[in-house]
Amino acid sequence: MRLEVALTRLAALPDPLPPSPSVFLPVLTGQTGGEAFPFGSPDPATDRPAAVLVLLFPGQDGSARLILTERQTYDGHHSGDISFPGGKVEPDDVDAAAAALREAREEIGLDSMAAGVRLLGRLDEVWIPISRFRITPILATAERRPVLAAAPAEVVQILDPRLTTFLPGAPVRLVERTIGDRPLRYGAYPVMAEDGTELLVWGATARILGQLGALLAGKASP
Repeated sequence: MRLEVALTRLAALPDPLPPSPSVFLPVLTGQTGGEAFPFGSPDPATDRPAAVLVLLFPGQDGSARLILTERQTYDGHHSGDISFPGGKVEPDDVDAAAAALREAREEIGLDSMAAGVRLLGRLDEVWIPISRFRITPILATAERRPVLAAAPAEVVQILDPRLTTFLPGAPVRLVERTIGDRPLRYGAYPVMAEDGTELLVWGATARILGQLGALLAGKASP
């Protein structure tokens, strides 16, 4: 899909937005038919506002691409995850968009002015029960491919998969693993790193990408 095609389809976001495919929600395994993962309930008193930047930009061939990062490994939630640049909203941030742009500057060196970044809108908020983040995905586009550099303390590498990787009908892997004491099954998008290693995008990031793919669904162009 070429970037101009994607931007035409995203010019006016519908209300409500289409849901993300249910395959990206974890289910408990080891039971007949599985069981929906017990997410718990959001609590405004304890949940932490966060924002991520869903940045589309033109590849060398004009195809639409987006930015993902592989997080560093550390002792805590989301260690090693494939995610959008982003993080918690700080008191000095004017709004979620400002937080997403600030985090992208800190994590991957994004110069919004140099890349010609333009905000397109917001996708549905995603709540993460394990870390109690309430994430606002900020959808944006860049006029040109940004010059980026990973902050070593936070990012292992920067990925730039084609947008078609996340359209309906694209490959989705079913993963079974145990997190804590819960045996889970969930869908994940496979993406390739520059060295040919396959990485899996799951959790909140996959849910955001699934909704973006649903928005772009239709008469898909190659």
